[in-house]
Amino acid sequence: MTVRKALALVIGAVVCTGVLATGCAREHTGASSQDAHAPGSSASPAPHPAPPRSFPRPLPGIGPVMRERLPAGTRQALVVTGETESSSQARVVLYERYPAEGWRAVAGPWPAHNGLRGWTDDHEAGDLHTPIGVFGLSDAGGRLPDPGTLLPYDEDPQFSVSGTGYLGEPLEGSFDYVVAIDYNRVPGTTPLDKTRPMGEDKGGGVWIHVDHDGPTNACVSLSEEHMRALLTVLDPDRNPVVVMGPEEVLSR
Repeated sequence: MTVRKALALVIGAVVCTGVLATGCAREHTGASSQDAHAPGSSASPAPHPAPPRSFPRPLPGIGPVMRERLPAGTRQALVVTGETESSSQARVVLYERYPAEGWRAVAGPWPAHNGLRGWTDDHEAGDLHTPIGVFGLSDAGGRLPDPGTLLPYDEDPQFSVSGTGYLGEPLEGSFDYVVAIDYNRVPGTTPLDKTRPMGEDKGGGVWIHVDHDGPTNACVSLSEEHMRALLTVLDPDRNPVVVMGPEEVLSR
C-alpha cells in the first residue's frame, strides 16, 4: 500500500466516526426530552384555575335579623312586603328553597292589602296594624269548598262576613278562602278557633284572605284567584311561613 492510500483510509475513518458520534448525540437528546414528560416523572403539569364557588341564594329582600327567625326546616316562605311602615298596600311573592340553589320565586308578585294603619312589631287588638314578623302557615278554611290544598281545611258557613270596609267596599266573600297566620293562635286548629295564647289584648284572627279592594283590620288580602293558587301550592311538609313587614324592616 502506498503512503497516499494509507493516509486516505485514515482520514475517511475519522470523518465516519465524527458523523456517527453526532447522530447518537442527537438521538440521546431527543429521548431525554420525551422522558422529561413521561408518567412518573417529577415534572408537574400547569395548574388549572379553581372553578368559581357558588353559594345558595338567600331569601330576597330579607336581611340577617329577620333571616335568623326562619325555622331551620322551612322550605316555603310567603314574603309580604309593604312599601312603608304606614302603607296599607303590599307585594306578595312565594319562594321555595332548594338545597344547592337556595331560595327561588315560584309564584307572584301579587298585589295585596294589609292593615289600615300599616305595620307594627307590637300588635294590639284593634290597633288596625298588621304584625311584623315570621309566622307559620299551618291551617286553612273558608266558606267555599277546599280548592285542593294540602293544609288542613275547614269548610264552614261561619266564614261569612257582611257590611262595608274602610273605603265603603263590600266585604261579602272576603272569607271564602282563608289561611290562618300563626300569630297568637294555636297551630293545628281551625282558623275560627278563638284561643289566644298571649291574651286577648294582643289580638288574633290574623289571616290571609280574599281581597275586598281595601285595607284590612290586620290581615293580608289577595285576589280570589291568587288565594286559590296559594292554597294549592302550600305544603305542610315544607314547613311554610309568612315573612311580613315594611321593606325597611325586612331588609335589616
